[in-house]
Parts: sequence; structure tokens; C-alpha cells
Amino acid sequence: MIIFLIPDLIFQKPYRKLEIPSKYNPAQIEDRWYSYWMDNDYFSSKPDNRDPFTIVIPPPNVTGILHMGHMLNNTLQDVLIRKARLEGKNACWVPGTDHASIATEAKVVAKLAEEGISKSDISRDAFLEHAWEWTHNYGGVILEQLKKLGCSCDWDRTKFTMDADLSASVIKVFVDLYEKGLIYRGFRMVNWDPQAKTTLSDEEVIYEEKQGLLYYISYPIEGSDEQLTIATTRPETILGDTAICVHPDDTRFAHLKGKKALVPICNRAIPIIEDTYVDMEFGTGCLKVTPAHDLNDKEIGERHSLEFIDIFNDDATLNSHGLHYEGMDRFVVRKAIKKELEAEGLLVKTEDYVNKVGTSERTKAVIEPRLSEQWFLKMKELSKPAIQAVETKEIRLFPAKFENMYRHWMDNIRDWNISRQLWWGQRIPAYYYGKGSQTFVVAETIEEALEKARSASGNDGLQASDLRQDEDVVDTWFSSWLWPMSVFGGILEPDNEEITYYYPTSDLVTAPDIIFFWVARMIMAGYEYRNERPFSNVYFTGIVRDKQRRKMSKSLGNSPDALKLIEEFGADAVRVGLMLSAPAGNDLLFDEALCQQGKNFANKIWNAFRLVQGWEVNEGEPTPAAIQGLEWYEATFNDTLSRIEDHMSKYRISDALMAIYKLIWDDFCSWLLEIVKPVYQAPIDRNTRDKVLELFEQNLIILHPFMPFLSEAIWQYISERSPKDALIVASWPKPKKVNDQQLKDFGFASQVISGIRNIRKEKNIPNKEPLELHFIDKENSNISWDAVIKKLGNISAISKVASKVEGAISFRVKSNEYFIAAGDTVDVDSEIAKIEEELKYTKGFLNSVQKKLSNERFVANAPEQVVIMERKKAADAEAKIQTLMESLQRLKSI
Repeated sequence: MIIFLIPDLIFQKPYRKLEIPSKYNPAQIEDRWYSYWMDNDYFSSKPDNRDPFTIVIPPPNVTGILHMGHMLNNTLQDVLIRKARLEGKNACWVPGTDHASIATEAKVVAKLAEEGISKSDISRDAFLEHAWEWTHNYGGVILEQLKKLGCSCDWDRTKFTMDADLSASVIKVFVDLYEKGLIYRGFRMVNWDPQAKTTLSDEEVIYEEKQGLLYYISYPIEGSDEQLTIATTRPETILGDTAICVHPDDTRFAHLKGKKALVPICNRAIPIIEDTYVDMEFGTGCLKVTPAHDLNDKEIGERHSLEFIDIFNDDATLNSHGLHYEGMDRFVVRKAIKKELEAEGLLVKTEDYVNKVGTSERTKAVIEPRLSEQWFLKMKELSKPAIQAVETKEIRLFPAKFENMYRHWMDNIRDWNISRQLWWGQRIPAYYYGKGSQTFVVAETIEEALEKARSASGNDGLQASDLRQDEDVVDTWFSSWLWPMSVFGGILEPDNEEITYYYPTSDLVTAPDIIFFWVARMIMAGYEYRNERPFSNVYFTGIVRDKQRRKMSKSLGNSPDALKLIEEFGADAVRVGLMLSAPAGNDLLFDEALCQQGKNFANKIWNAFRLVQGWEVNEGEPTPAAIQGLEWYEATFNDTLSRIEDHMSKYRISDALMAIYKLIWDDFCSWLLEIVKPVYQAPIDRNTRDKVLELFEQNLIILHPFMPFLSEAIWQYISERSPKDALIVASWPKPKKVNDQQLKDFGFASQVISGIRNIRKEKNIPNKEPLELHFIDKENSNISWDAVIKKLGNISAISKVASKVEGAISFRVKSNEYFIAAGDTVDVDSEIAKIEEELKYTKGFLNSVQKKLSNERFVANAPEQVVIMERKKAADAEAKIQTLMESLQRLKSI
């Protein structure tokens, strides 16, 4: 056994030499090693004595397929979970899907329509049979696709928000919140989605600026030739008008107090009322009041006891109140009613008008404000501990800029409309036992409901058949807000082993656009049902955009097929491409060139291993250059590892990967392997080779969370491993103390080597041609890297000199000056000609800059920064001229 100068370089590990394919084939590698991981149950987690590290997946819609947003989000989660596994933690990543009431019901309705079946023609039970059949046949595809990305979820734990236990958890929570007085039934103005035919919560409405028209319509005053002009963006709603409102201080309309106006087209008489809500400066100062179709109008209607006339069906066609427009779509009616008003001379004018229009987050349909009796959850009290949790950093948001957005929404939180007019989902556990909508009980089962109904009604003769369950289901988010608890049985069995071990979870990775839909609500539910946070850290990803900064979407055709990217570049390459451009919370400008960069990185690592594996080994002694290089790389590795840990602790995951990328590509491949590799066809000593492989293994460990397939494949090629020695369960290294001076010294030496290489390139000196190097040591550096400099620069001798070497080519590193004797290796006449040409150009450039600076008007009027830049150009040119003159003088003396 040969002993190196440092103890760490003593080895006894047996390395094997297996034939490795000449090219990296991701498809073969990925299928093989994912199967290996699955077969050996590495993703499985059960409570034990280790520290848990838990992530619950943001459940994608059961209808969904893998898109770029999923790729980004789940790659980030896999990076975190794989690193935790390497750190020896009990890593548990729970996968699952969301039943997505609106999206799934729409899919099933469309499927039935293709079969000639209308939802309205079949029973609820029959529809649910079709919905479950569709879910079993097509749902969950996305989870299989995540496996192609390399996601190391505990697939045995896969959950679905409509699973029996998760549904029972939802019902239990609904009943509990109702009994606490937090859930109530109310008649409110709600957001109606006429395409999905259901209400939506405020958070599910997206407001978009749209170009429209402002219509000025004349309303005749009853019993008079006078008319009032009203400005509205929605002329189709005039058939629901029940008043005209003016401001009590508006003297223009004081004479109309107590009079009535006639609604155009239907000629119904409506009162002219006064209310301070009216803005005298907007439009004409007169407001048409349509209490059934506008929230503000509703409040005016309630204050003045106005009639409420709903003119719309649930699909936003007009009902019988629409007269001859009955059955027509609202937007068709808008155009038709404009023509009718013009024909009657009641349309004064139209103006272009930009209006904020509410659209459904799911169906993109324009929302219709509608009066409806719905179920609501009081949010104010629930929000208080959730606000405090983020304020006190008990829950940390990354990036922190989202804290203000979170606080603003929570401070202005409104009651949550939790009922949906759908069949697919958890049915609201309210049972009506009498006439009307107010005689009901809320219970987890029909048996409990019957008992409560008998007690409430005093009628012991009531039977289960007399009860009628509410037709609506709860909002999908009302099931997913329980997700971190319900997947571990924490609602039904709050003291079970799994919930007490895995909860609170560790990290949540999600998109900022569901911070209110989901993140805030999970925090509220966590404190309500377990009195503790649901997770410690929330990492918000950015939105994936194309090179033109457009959000990726099917309609724009700018969203690449995620699986085709994996097929073309390999999963590891796609993961790297995503990560390198994914700073936390900032939008990701995706370009397939990034995937190519990831593929190039994979090939670089693969070929680096093939190089090392191809070396012939003997029992000789290590070279001085190898000893120095290996010591330096260990220090560099530990320095980089410390920076990686810092980046990861701050969720700068892109920065962590970039540090690994530079470490492996630059420091390991471009420097270390060049330092230690033997000369052509010569062997390498065993200890150097083994140490290189050990450092290669350390590289693979820190690379593994980002490029799991490639790293595991090479790990298994390096040495024969049992399943317990697989890379996926190796040990994450701990940073060791670093000798900063050693890093600094190598940095200096590397500049010397780069200077030598530049001269060889500029002067066309072959690398095989040995050179002598002389230097003036003004730095008093005492740096002893001669062995490495000689090896990488092909330097035959290095000597310190007191003065400049005549006839030599020079370069500087800091204040040290280095000289390479030209000798026969340089065409002196050619070099003199080149320098004279460059000297002529530089003098001309300096002359032009000096002319500009001598112009007093320029110096007086130009921005200060511009003048400073010009002076710097002059100084740089003067210094360059001095260097060129000295080089010219030395060459002429040869």
C-alpha cells in the first residue's frame, strides 16, 4: 500500500471495471434504474426512530396530464425529498390526485353527450357511476407520467380526494364547523358560472380587462315628455331594472323625486329613488338599479325594498322576464337589444369602454352575479392563527415577498361560498325534513340525521324516506384544504401513529396562484384541527413562460409536450434545464436549449467516468501534481458543499444546482482530471485512481437529487453494490473545514496556467512543445504549484528572475510578470508585424478618445458616467501601448 502525504488518500475499496456503453442512452438508463428503485422499495416510508421529512404533493386534477408547470413543481419536490433521504431522514412524499369537481364533471358530461345522453335525463346515481368509470379509466395518468420524470413518491400511499376515508373526513369537518356555528346557509349574491352551472368562490373568479361599450339609453318619464339617460355596459339587463337612482344632492334631478320612469322595451314603470351610493360624476349621474344581477344594486334594492327580478336561466340565457328574447344567450341579446333600442330611438350613443370582467378560473366563462341560497363558511376567526403563523415565521414563505400578498388577502378575507351545484364531489350532509329550505339538520349519516330530525321536529314518526339530502356538493378546495391531515388519517383518527409522526409536514412546493385557494386555507385548517402548522416552509415556484415571456398554454401552442421533451433529451436533462432557469418565485423563461444544456452536462459526466474507467492502473507512486490536485479538489468540494447547503437552506435551488454544475464541469473535469490523468498510453497509480473515483462518488451524491438516473447508473458502474449500498440511500457528505489559502493559491496558479495556454494559442505554439517559464515574483507569493503548472502548461523548467527577460513573450498575473522564451517556437518577424499593426490601431483609438476629451463642450455637457468611461478608455489604451512597446522592443532584440 502506497501512502500519500495526506491520510485521506489511503484506500482499500475494491473498484471493478465493467464495460460502460460509449454513449449515454437516457431511455435505457431511466427505465432500468426506476424499476430498480421500485423493486427495492426505496420510496416507501413507515414511522420509525428517524427524523421524518414529509412532503404532500399538490394533488393535480385527476383529469390532468403532465405539463411544464407540473414538471417544474415536481422536480423541485423530488430534489428536496431525495436530498432528505440522503441525509438519513425518513423521507415520505405522498402522491395523489384531486377529484376536480368542475373539470371532471365537464369531462363526463361531454362523454355522455357523445353517447347521446344528457345529464338531465339520468339520475344522480347513474351519473356518478359514469363519473367513477371515467375516473378509473382515464384518471391518474399524470401520476404514471411523473414516474418518467423520476419522482420518488411513496406510491403505496397514493390518495384521491374522493377516497372513502378522505370523503368521510370532509363530511366530518363540515358537520363540526356547522355545529360550531361557522357554516351557515344564506341568500347572497354569488358568482355564477353559466357554463359549469355552479357557483364559484371569490378566489375562483379571474378579473380581466376587456374592451366593451358604454351604452347611453333613454328612459321616458311616466306622464311626461322628459327622458332620463342612463349609461350601462350591460343593456341586456334593463329588463331586470326595478328603479332608477340619483344622488339626493344632485340638483339636476330634484324635480323627479317621487316620479316614475318607463323601462325601454317592456315599458314597465319603476320608481326614481335617491341614494348616496350614486356617483354624480360617472356617466349621466343616473343609475339603473338591477338588484338581482349586481351586488351593489342588491344592497340598494334592500335599502329601498325594491322588487328583485331575475332575468336569467342557469345557462345565462334569458327566461320569461326577457320577453321575446326568452331562450337567447345574454351576449346575443346584447347585440339584438342594441338594434331594438336604436329602432325605437332610445339609444342615445355608445362609447368605447374598458371594463374589468370576471371570468371563471376553470371554464373561462364570463361570470354572472346571481342571487342564490348557498352554504358559506365564516373565515374571520379561522384566519387569525394563520395570520400569526406567517408573521412570527412559524411558517416561512419563500420568497418572502409573498408575505405581504398573503397578509393583505387574510386581512380582507370574506366568507367562503363552499357549495357547488354539481353531482361529482362530497355531497353536503344537510337533510331537509319539512317544507322550504330552512327545516334541515346536518349529520354525518342518514341515521344520525333521522335522529336529529325527529328531535328537531318533535315528530317521532319521521322515517329516513321522509328526509331529502341537499343536492349540492362542497367546493373541491373544501376537501383539499384538509390534504396534509386527511392523507394520514388525521381527521378521522386524530391520535393515530402516522399523523403524530409525519405531521406537521416539512415543505410545501406550489405555485403562487393558489396561495389563497389552497395554501392559506390549509394553514387555517391545520390550526383549527391540530392547533399547529401544516408545514414549516412554503416554496413558491414561478410561472413557466416561453422566450417571449408569454404564459405557456394550449391555446397559444407554445407549451411543449413534456413527455416528448423527456424522450428527446432524457429526464435528467429536462430536470437540469428547468432548475437552471427557476429562481424561487420568479417566472421561468423556458427554452429547449436549456434541456440541451442539461443533456450536454449529462454527456460530460458520462464521458468523464469513461475516461477514468479507461485508465490502466499500476502500483506506482502518485505524482506531486496529483497529490496537490487531489488536495485542492477536496478543499474546493467542501467549499462548494458549504455554499450548496446555504443555497438549499434559503430555497435557492437553482443556485445550488449551478454550484454543482460548475464544480463538476469546471473544477473536476476541466482541472482535476487534467492534473491527474497519465500521459498518453501510460498507467496511473492505483491510489490516485481510487481517490479520483472516491471524489467522483462524492460528486454523484450531491448531484443525485437533481440528476437521479445518471448518477445512480454511474454509481453502480464504479463498484459492485448491494441494494443497501445504492446511491439513492447513500450518505450526504458533511462540509469539512476548508483551507482558504489553498483555494486562493490554486486560483493564482490557475491564472498562470491560463496565461501559458493563451500564449500557446495566440502564437500557435503546439501543446507538445515544452517551454521554459521565468517570472518576477513581486507578490512574494511563496506559492509552490510548480508541479501542476509544469504538467498543465507543459513547462520544462520554472525559474525566478530579478528583471525582465529580453526577447521573451510576457503576461501578468496580479503584479507578477511571467516570461516565456520564444526561441525557435515563434516566427519573430511575424510577431513584430502583428504587434506593430496592433500598436498602430491602439494609437489611433487613443487619439480619437483624446480628441473627444479635449472638447470642452463634450466634457461639460455629457453625463458624468460617460466622461468617466472615456477617461478609462484613454488610460487603458495608454497602458496597452506601453505593454506593446515593451514587447516590441524585446522581440527586436532577438
